[in-house]
Amino acid sequence: MTLQDIHSLVDVENGTGSREIFVDHDIYREELKQVFGRAWLFIGHESQVPNPDDFFVSRMGEESVILTRDRQGELHVLLNTCRHRGMKVCRYDEGNTRLFTCPYHAWSYSTDGELVSKPGELVGVPGFKTHYHGQLDKQEWGLIHVAQMRNYRGTIWATWDQNAPPLEDYLGSFSLWLDSALNHRDGREGGSVVLVGVQKWRTKCNWKFPATNFVGDAAHGVSHKSVNMVGISPSASGRRDERPKDHYAFGWPDLGHGGLGFTPRLEEDWVQGDVFTKYPEVSKYFGEVYATRKKNLEGKTHYQGKGTIFPNMSFHEEQPRTIIVSHPNGPEETEFWRFYLVDEDAPDHVKDTLRHYYMTYSGPGGMTEQDDLENWAYATEASKGAISRQFPYNYQQGLGWSEPFDEYPGAVWCGNLVTEQNQLVWLKRWSEFMQGWEWEYLMHERVHPDARAFPLKVGDK
Repeated sequence: MTLQDIHSLVDVENGTGSREIFVDHDIYREELKQVFGRAWLFIGHESQVPNPDDFFVSRMGEESVILTRDRQGELHVLLNTCRHRGMKVCRYDEGNTRLFTCPYHAWSYSTDGELVSKPGELVGVPGFKTHYHGQLDKQEWGLIHVAQMRNYRGTIWATWDQNAPPLEDYLGSFSLWLDSALNHRDGREGGSVVLVGVQKWRTKCNWKFPATNFVGDAAHGVSHKSVNMVGISPSASGRRDERPKDHYAFGWPDLGHGGLGFTPRLEEDWVQGDVFTKYPEVSKYFGEVYATRKKNLEGKTHYQGKGTIFPNMSFHEEQPRTIIVSHPNGPEETEFWRFYLVDEDAPDHVKDTLRHYYMTYSGPGGMTEQDDLENWAYATEASKGAISRQFPYNYQQGLGWSEPFDEYPGAVWCGNLVTEQNQLVWLKRWSEFMQGWEWEYLMHERVHPDARAFPLKVGDK
C-alpha cells in the first residue's frame, strides 16, 4: 500500500473514513511500524512495581515488554525477548526476580543497575567458556531497552522512537484532563495507585473502534438503553444520556487526543459519594474528601469526563475511575486491559467497595462494557466483505462547526456533546502517522505538503 493510498483513506474535509483501515491486514502491519513503533504508549503504573526487582509485563503494540525496578530504585522498560532465539525471558504477568532467565537455552539477564552497566545486561550464558570460548560480548547482547521512558504522575510511558518529542509535548494541554484522573480525589497532585491487578479480555474487533469510541462518541446512548431505563449511571444520578450542562466534546486536531467532559464550578462538581449511599462509611469518606477538594481546587480549572490519548490509551476520570488500553491482536482482534485507580491513602474498606463496584460496572461482565463489545465486534465483522468495504464510514456529525477553545491551547470544540468532531481528530492524526510524517511535521514545527486543515467554522482560524 502506497503513501497515496494511505492519504486517501481518511477524508477529514468531507468527514469520511474508509472501512479498509479497520479490516485490512496490510494496513495493520503498517500500523505496527508507523503508529505503535513511534508513538508514546502507556505501559503501566509505578505502583505495580513498588519494590526493587519487581516486574510487570506489559505491551507496546504486539511487543511484550517488561516494566521493572532495579535495586537502585530506577524504572526500566525492556523488550521481553531473548537475544539468542527470541523466547520470552519472562512469562509471568508480574512478580519479583533478580534474573530473567530464558527457558529455552538459559541465557540470563540481570535486573541490577549496579552489578552491571545497565539492567537487562546478559550475565549468564551456559557454556560461555567451553562453547563460546569466552568470546561472546555480553554487553552487546543484553535485552533491548525502549528508546525513551517517562514517569508521568505515576503512569509509565515509553516509545521506540528516540526522535519522539518529550511526552509532555506529545500530550499538550490534554495533560490537564489526564491529570484529573491521576490526581487524588481531594485535588492534590498525584496520589493514585492501581487497585489490585489488571482485568484483561479479548474481543473480535479492530483496536481502533474502542479508541475512537472513548475519544468522544456520545451518540451511542441507544446501546445502553437498558441501563438508562433503570436509572443507573456511574454517579447514581439518573440516566446516562442526561449529562450535566456545559458537558462538551473537546478535541486536539494536531495531537489526535480528545474527550467528553466539562469544567464545572465547584458547587456543581460531581460528588463521588452518591453512588455509595448504601455504604454509609464509604459515602462519608467521599464526603470528607470532597470538602477538602473544594478547598484545594478553589479558583482553579479542573476537568471531569473521559477521553483517549492517541493512539490507544483511554481513561475515565469519574466513576468508574479507570484506564483502558486497546492492544492490537491483528486487524480483527483486540486485547483490552483495564487498570482501576484509587487513592493510595484511601481506607481499606473504601478500596474493597470500589473493587466490587468497578468490576460490576466495567469489563466484559460490566453493565455497559458488554454493550460496546457487541457493537465493535459486529462492526468489524460487517466491514470485512468485498462489497461492504467499498463504502466508507460517515463522520459528518458536527462537521465544520468546530472552533478554537482558548482555555485548552490547541483544542477545538463545537459547543456540543454529540458530535463526531473527535473521531475525525483521531483519524486525522492516524493518517499523518501512517504516511510516515517526520516529527517536525507531526508536531507542526513545519507544515507538511500533505497537511489538511481541520474543518472549522467559517471565519475561524
